[in-house]
Formats: sequence, structure tokens, C-alpha cells
Amino acid sequence: MNNSTVIEKYFPNLSEKQRQQFANLGDLYAYWNAQINVISRTDIENLYEKHILHSLGIAKIVDFKDFTEILDVGTGGGFPGIPLAILYPNCQFYLVDSIGKKIKVVQEVAKALGLENVRAEQIRAEQVEGEFDFIVSRAVTRLLPFYGWVKDKININNYNKLKNGILYLKGGDLKEELKEFGKKTKTYELSDHFMEEFFETKKVVYVPMT
Repeated sequence: MNNSTVIEKYFPNLSEKQRQQFANLGDLYAYWNAQINVISRTDIENLYEKHILHSLGIAKIVDFKDFTEILDVGTGGGFPGIPLAILYPNCQFYLVDSIGKKIKVVQEVAKALGLENVRAEQIRAEQVEGEFDFIVSRAVTRLLPFYGWVKDKININNYNKLKNGILYLKGGDLKEELKEFGKKTKTYELSDHFMEEFFETKKVVYVPMT
């Protein structure tokens, strides 16, 4: 199902503007991916399930309050940041990646959608300045080195129901990786929220800031 109806199935309370923005993502990514390859050809055919809905799995774990500030590290073509920015227009999203051509796609997609709550920059995670309520990412690397990059960038003032921290989209068997990490985490199964087969092994790993 490569259209936005799969989004509306799980997020039925979207505004008309949000519905249109999600609907427009398919054509936007098809166009930009033909110019600058940021998504594999097989995955572009499953964009809504494997990229957009997957990104929105984070919204099943925490419903961000207005004015929450979120850093998306290693955003690639804009995941999970762009779908989350559509869903949460009153939150601020800073999307970073070390590869300039990917950030170009993010900037163009955000501009076409009129997403004024998105800022995108070519920069390494370690060089990012400032603090954020949550840091989101999608399987950029193992959790231990990732934590090292971002641990000093999380605000300690909590006002969402979930304590500030990292929300990391991962897949597969994470026992070894979480053992290596050695700090407190909570793992949420996305198969509890989405019925598609793709989500059977997909998870959100939450690392609260202590």
C-alpha cells in the first residue's frame, strides 16, 4: 500500500492540511529520489509503510506536547523528522546529516510542504550545539556510540509525559546491543501498534536522560 491511506488508518485525526502533506510526500520523494538517490529503488515503492509510517512509530510511544524541541540525527532523506514534523506542527525539528545531498532533499521537501517547523543542516552530530527535549534517529549506528554523540544535548527540564531522552528506531534482535550499551532502556514493539508484516521486528528503544 504505497499511498497515504495507511497513515490515515493509524492516525485518523489528521487535519485536512496534514492529510494533504502526507499525500504529497509520495510524489515529492519520487521526484527528488530520481535526482539524488537517498532511498533504495525497492524501498521507494514502499515509502509510506517502510519510511513514513515507520517514522511515525515514535508518535505511538510519546505524543509530543506543543513547543517540544526534537533533534533528528542522521536524518538521511528526512526520516523520522519530516513525518513527525507534519504530525506535530507546533514542535520544532532540527534535522542533521553529514551528507550534504541528503540535506538538500530534506530542505526541498520541507519547503514544498510548507513546513516552517523544520530546520535542516549538513553537520555531524558531535558538532551540534544546544539542547533538545528528545533526540530521534533511525538505526544510524549501534546505541553505545550514538549515545556518546548526543548525551550532552538533552535538556533536563521535562514537560512531556515521557521523560526527555533518546527515541531510537531499531530492528531485529537487540539483546547483544543493549547489553553492550549497559544503561537503562525501555523497548517498545511497533507490532503492538501497526499490523503490517514489516513491523514484526521493528522497535523503538527509549533511553531516558538521567
